[in-house]
Amino acid sequence: MDLDAVESGSLTTRGPDNEIHTVDESPPNGGYGWVCTFCVFVIIMHTWGVNSAWGVILAHFLSHSTFQSATRIEFAFIGGLSISQALLIGPLVTKMQKALGTRVTLLVGTALVFGALYGAAYATEIWHLSLSQGICFGMGMGFLYIPAMSVLPHWFTTHRSLSMGIAGSGAGIGGITYNLVTGHVIETLGVRTAYKVLAFCTLGANLVSCLLLRTRDEPRQSRQKRAFDLHDFRCPEVLLVVFWGVTTEFGYIALIYSLPNYASSIGLSTKQGSITAATLNLGLTIGRPLVGYVSDKFGRITTPAIMTAFCGMVCLMIWIPAQSYPVLLLFALLSGTVCGTFWGTVTPVLAEVVGLWRMSSSFSLICLTLVAPTTVAEPIALSLVRGSGYLHTQAYVGCMFFLGSFALWILRCWKIFDTESKEINERDGLGINTPPSLVSFLRWVNLQKLFRKGRV
Repeated sequence: MDLDAVESGSLTTRGPDNEIHTVDESPPNGGYGWVCTFCVFVIIMHTWGVNSAWGVILAHFLSHSTFQSATRIEFAFIGGLSISQALLIGPLVTKMQKALGTRVTLLVGTALVFGALYGAAYATEIWHLSLSQGICFGMGMGFLYIPAMSVLPHWFTTHRSLSMGIAGSGAGIGGITYNLVTGHVIETLGVRTAYKVLAFCTLGANLVSCLLLRTRDEPRQSRQKRAFDLHDFRCPEVLLVVFWGVTTEFGYIALIYSLPNYASSIGLSTKQGSITAATLNLGLTIGRPLVGYVSDKFGRITTPAIMTAFCGMVCLMIWIPAQSYPVLLLFALLSGTVCGTFWGTVTPVLAEVVGLWRMSSSFSLICLTLVAPTTVAEPIALSLVRGSGYLHTQAYVGCMFFLGSFALWILRCWKIFDTESKEINERDGLGINTPPSLVSFLRWVNLQKLFRKGRV
């Protein structure tokens, strides 16, 4: 892709049908696009940010036995349901957005999120909470987050990454704000009032953002016929990204939801637990743009691999011995900067390994593979909690991040091998599009090549 052509307003690309496509109109690269950036920031703040407050609410439910007949595992499933539902309904949201428009789709999501949180305030049985906080809220997140994120790329060219980074930081800012707000309201007015406060905050913020957000016409050639392609499962590079996503989601979900309850387990108050969760979200706010910037400088596969391994190391070396409030805050800040590396870097990684034309369909497929892990991650983490404390859970979370890092490092080697294979094929006149085989990769890779230097 010719980036100079993009910036000048005329882009020529070759699509998968081998036809030449030209886009004459360039995005304004600013102007009202910055208003849209702020709107998406607010939407993410009031979906993913509000969702992270479930960790504080979960800690309250577990310590006060709010629902007498509910087990720890039943509570744990609720947080996972909210994220898995947002990923599961992606194809439905995309179809609805094309049929009814972005604004109608966003308004449906606004209504679902408000109804879910307000309904959760009146839950008297655990299954009421599963339907409201789990399924309904998760669907609302999907109807808001997916369309909102599809709007921004069409407003920017040179500032596209910057605008996406600003919007994505809403998850961290929202997590900081609503973890603290939720913890304070629970302590002073109770959990039911906390749910109502969250409901009306999301209603006002998301409603205003939906009305202000504008879409631009998407170029015809950028529309893909398929939401996802099952043939991607035949590609080793896509399978490695899937493995990276699955393992890190097991660790990420368990970490963000378990941390407030872990704080309670070592004798800290609900307020201290909410501050700990807010500190983790502060790390997310700092880490996502920072990791993205470093990735552009030192490699879009190498950097996430190192950061994911660093998160596993922090879990094993700092979280396990963390028995005091200051040490736990240090762990929350350090782990927060890198635990969300997957969601901040997965699309650039996909662009590197499958190309821009296949990136969207591959990402949709990967989201579907994450439905099951996000649902069961926290139940697994809580089931590992024994009488001796969180040791088994902490080791489990750390190992998940190490496994994800290992998958990315193998992917890095595959990318180097693929590049070398294309150069050899081009030199020998075989064509650069001849895909390398897994057998030839296994013959090529060795210990020296695993640690080969290079910006990948």
